Amino acid sequence: MKRPLAYIAGTGRGIPAKVMTNQDFAALGLETNDEWIVERTGIRERHITAEGETTCSMAATASRQAMERAGVTAGEIDAIVLSTATPDRLLPATAVDLQAELGASRAAAFDIGAACAGFIFAASVAEGLIATGTAETVLIVGAERMSSIIDWTDRATCVLFGDGAGAAVMKRTNPSAGPHPKGVLATYMRSDGTLADLLYRPAGGATIPFSAQVLADRSHLVKMAGREVFKHAVRSMADATDRALDLAKLTGKDIDLLIPHQANVRIIEATAKHANVSMDKVYVNVDRYGNTSSASVAIALDEAIEKGVITEGKTVMLVAFGAGFTWASMIVRF
Repeated sequence: MKRPLAYIAGTGRGIPAKVMTNQDFAALGLETNDEWIVERTGIRERHITAEGETTCSMAATASRQAMERAGVTAGEIDAIVLSTATPDRLLPATAVDLQAELGASRAAAFDIGAACAGFIFAASVAEGLIATGTAETVLIVGAERMSSIIDWTDRATCVLFGDGAGAAVMKRTNPSAGPHPKGVLATYMRSDGTLADLLYRPAGGATIPFSAQVLADRSHLVKMAGREVFKHAVRSMADATDRALDLAKLTGKDIDLLIPHQANVRIIEATAKHANVSMDKVYVNVDRYGNTSSASVAIALDEAIEKGVITEGKTVMLVAFGAGFTWASMIVRF
């Protein structure tokens, strides 16, 4: 097992106050109900942004909490890595808006696009920046306003998603720490672009820019082949858990808590079973948040720490799968 180079010093989350329950979809005229949604996804409610709330504002709330808990000021941040599929604007990156909001004047700031796996991708980038000596302290964020890119007339997708942000501060591990220092023990990332059209937004980019026709046919909104995505999600999450355990030279029995991407409770159950982790060691909040894309793992991680589920010495595995397709995993000792 490698000696960790970076550790998570503090976490935070930014959640909109507005809650949308499954019963609320009836007001939209959709042919769906609470029982149908819960049976297929495990989701009961999700948080939706109100007027004035943005990807950046949620990210800022999460970041300030993470910084406070890590005992880090804005001036100490060397880099900000923000994952989002819902930037507030296409140019510049949302990360630089966050940098300005926080007053992190020394930080390099940039966005990454890895959809639901984005927070773990960001953590891996942060670990690399720290390992090379480029940075000592890195703020990583997953922030999504999914309500802005879903088709509210499509019951196959609109019931799945919610809004929110999660953040963490990563710092360099003390080289003089004891024989079992806290920090990142293993990371794994993969992508398969040949499957991109199973979960994507067909229009609204540089190839097919926004137009009256694009807005009329809703081709700028999320499209998903649900059954195919489910199948590949289960397969990819299994691959990610296997590889992370192999890299860390651990087994499922060594994992104190599994935090999977919160997209669908059936995928979560399949992932836990494959990793040989009992469901009592799996953190689940999909019922309360829905799928918040790259914010999902970050929100769950912060909740687990705040509730005391994660304490000093615990070994935690993060795993996620998203559009791209992308999938990733990370094992962290706290």
